[in-house]
Amino acid sequence: MKFGVLGPLSLMDGSDSLLPSAPKTRQLLALLLLNANSPVALDTCVQELWGADAPRSAVQSVHTRVFQIRQALAGPASGRTAEEVKQILETHHQGYSLRVEHGALDLHSLEQYLADFRQAQSRKDDLLASVTLRSALDLWRGHTLLDVQHGTHIQAIVTGLEYLHMTALEQCIDAELRLGMHHQLLSELSTLVSRHPVHENLHAQYMIALYRSGRTAQSLEAYHRLHEKLTDELGIAPSQRIRQLHMAVLTESTELDVTPPERMKLSLDLMASR
Repeated sequence: MKFGVLGPLSLMDGSDSLLPSAPKTRQLLALLLLNANSPVALDTCVQELWGADAPRSAVQSVHTRVFQIRQALAGPASGRTAEEVKQILETHHQGYSLRVEHGALDLHSLEQYLADFRQAQSRKDDLLASVTLRSALDLWRGHTLLDVQHGTHIQAIVTGLEYLHMTALEQCIDAELRLGMHHQLLSELSTLVSRHPVHENLHAQYMIALYRSGRTAQSLEAYHRLHEKLTDELGIAPSQRIRQLHMAVLTESTELDVTPPERMKLSLDLMASR
C-alpha cells in the first residue's frame, strides 16, 4: 500500500484506490497518517473531527470511522484478513496508531530528500542541493491535504508542511541562481511573484535572475511593483535587503555577478546546444 498527504489524500493498493468516501473518515485517516507509527489519543481524534462541538456520540463515531478505515484497508482484492488489518491500524489504550512501512508514505520520501539536501548543503554542493530539493518539491501534488477538512491538529501540521514547501523552493532557487541557471528560472519566478505579490525573497530572486539575463529594466520594474504592493496593501516599505538589491541593480554592482562551477558550465553549454 502507498499513502499520500502532499496533495489530495491518497491510499493506493497497486492501481486500486482504497480511499474511504465519508469526509470525516478521510479526515481521521489523514490525522493518523500525519502521525504515522505513533499513537493518536482518542481525545485528539474527537477534537480534530468536532472541535469544541463534539456530540455525545463522538467517541462511538470515532470507533465507527476506525472500522470504516479498516474496511478500506482490507480492500476487495487485497486478501488481507481482519486480523491483519487490525495490525495495520492498531488499537491502543484510549487511542489508535496507523502502522506504515518506511517508504510507503510520501512524507518518508520527503524526509529522505531533505536529509540528502542537508548533506549537500554542508558540502556546499549546489548541484546536488538543486537535484534533491527538486525531487522533494515534486512530491507535492497540490496543496497538502487539499481535499480533506482541517481541524486544529491537521491544520497545525499542514501549515508547517506548506511553510516547508516554500522554504525548500526558495533554497532550491537560491542554489540554482548560484549555479548560473538564471535564464531557466525566469518563467518559474515570474509565475511565483504573480502568485505571491508581497513575498520579498521571491521578488529578490526574480530581480537577480532578470538582471543576470540582461533585463535590467524589468528587474527594476519588479522592484517597483513590489514597493507599490507593500506600501498600498500593507502600509510598509520594502526591507533594507531589497532596497540594497535595488541599488545594486541600478549601479550594476559586480556583487550581482555569478560564476557557475565548471561542471555546471558544461551542463549549461550542453543544454544550450540541444
